[in-house]
Amino acid sequence: MVPVVDVRLDAPVKQLEAERAWVSDRLAACLPHLGGAIARVTVEVIDDHRMAALHERFSHVPGTTDVLTFPASGPGEPVEVDLAVCVDEAARQSRARGHDLRQELLLYALHGVLHCMGFDDRTPDEHARMHAEEDRILQAIGLGAVYAREERP
Repeated sequence: MVPVVDVRLDAPVKQLEAERAWVSDRLAACLPHLGGAIARVTVEVIDDHRMAALHERFSHVPGTTDVLTFPASGPGEPVEVDLAVCVDEAARQSRARGHDLRQELLLYALHGVLHCMGFDDRTPDEHARMHAEEDRILQAIGLGAVYAREERP
């Protein structure tokens, strides 16, 4: 099964077509390294305003966040997921971490897919395991660690 990867840009971020295409290609390259069946990943890149509204509506938490994951498949089925990824948060974090915006957007999309694959990041051990998996996959596609870069001096 070849997974369908669809990365979309919300109206306020339509100028990011080059980033959209890059994230879509790299996310498709990541999926075979996940070790599970994936049927579809849809990513919508949105701004702080829309993310804050979704975050409040679905998580009952005020303010923006990096990624929201909306699984569309049941247990034991190939993963189908809709992701909302916040470009404004990605811009802030990519500046702080010293890498490209598109790398941060890819990190968020991969993070959301990993949530659907059973990973979580609520405890320190889960957090370390999930981010190590992200970096392993990003290294496997030739990009190198993205999340771990923030911990470097």
